[in-house]
Amino acid sequence: MNKPELLAPAGNMEKLKIALHYGADAVYMGGHFFGLRSMADNFSTAEMAQALEYCHKRNAKAYLTINSYPRNESLHQLEDYLADLSALPFDAYIVADPGVIDMVREISPERDLHLSTQANTINLRSASFWRRQGIRRINLAREMSLENIRETVTTVTGIEFEAFVHGALCISYSGRCLISSMLTGRDANQGACTHPCRWSYHLVEESRPGEYFPVVEDENGTFIFNSRDLCLLEHIPSLVESGVTSLKIEGRMKGINYVASVLRVYRQALDEYCADPSGWNCRPEWMDELSKLSHRGYTTGFLLGEPRNVGQEYDSAYIRSHEFVGLVEELRNDGSAIIEARNRIQVGDALEFIGPGMRSNRVLMETLNQLDKNGKMEPAASVNPNRRIIMTPPFPVEPYDLIRRQKETAT
Repeated sequence: MNKPELLAPAGNMEKLKIALHYGADAVYMGGHFFGLRSMADNFSTAEMAQALEYCHKRNAKAYLTINSYPRNESLHQLEDYLADLSALPFDAYIVADPGVIDMVREISPERDLHLSTQANTINLRSASFWRRQGIRRINLAREMSLENIRETVTTVTGIEFEAFVHGALCISYSGRCLISSMLTGRDANQGACTHPCRWSYHLVEESRPGEYFPVVEDENGTFIFNSRDLCLLEHIPSLVESGVTSLKIEGRMKGINYVASVLRVYRQALDEYCADPSGWNCRPEWMDELSKLSHRGYTTGFLLGEPRNVGQEYDSAYIRSHEFVGLVEELRNDGSAIIEARNRIQVGDALEFIGPGMRSNRVLMETLNQLDKNGKMEPAASVNPNRRIIMTPPFPVEPYDLIRRQKETAT
């Protein structure tokens, strides 16, 4: 059986470390230029070198996104950027534009190239074309059905294929959207999308300017363009059997809580299926874990056919049942742990520590001890974000384990 790579987003160095801690085989990241997530933290050239060393020491691969569509006036900058990157040992660049591909071939001819979903490869003839151009891997368009994926992978041999399994979906074809640039002047195809499809909208009748009518009655507004989030967890067996090389998780703009929670679920699900295909079942606790994340409701997208009404989220923006409050930063020799608060923590909180392998333990914070500026411990009733607390958990924990709590009222 071909066991696919589990590919995770890395919006910055912290997210990269979290991704590897929770089981990613590979990560994809962006620099400060020519990627499609320019609003993420991203990596400088020096930070890329550190990230590559970190990944390769842990036998993980790292891919760089250069998948925007540059205009003529940007080509000199692109050339300089590629020259600066040429010495870095990325395992592949993720590209979309033929001009970018051509320039990479001139500057770094040895570099493996993966074709971005932005190139919207949706049929086997397109895949065959890109194979002839020397592309090593194709990220198939999210508009493809499972049957089309199988047929393409089986027919077009000698090349790898990648499929998204989880994360945000775009309302435009393979993410090639013009709405952001029309409404705000920020071009999605240059990496500056403002995500206007997530905004609240009302209807205006031509002869009644200034009168706004909700399309659907909802106190949060009307999200008529708002796609549900992709979740193909239950279809891991079919995706593995289709022969795809990589299962990709969307989310370089998401927080470390998202990266950790999604990865630990897909890591365990994929490992268990590959170890025992005939005995595999999608565990209820896996979907329960994914439901705790901030999300817009889940859909299988086009995998099983056209989603029609089940692909849109008309009645709510985000569903949130839990909130991320802290990160295990360090373990000390005496068994205590230093925890960085990322949200307010107070005495009486019921906290859940989560780690790889679906490890989960709960503790009631009956006391709180924070570290002052001199590293001395002092009792506190509550701790604000960016402060550090010290505690001895009554269960094993590791650096990069996350801490969360259930919201009083899920939203």
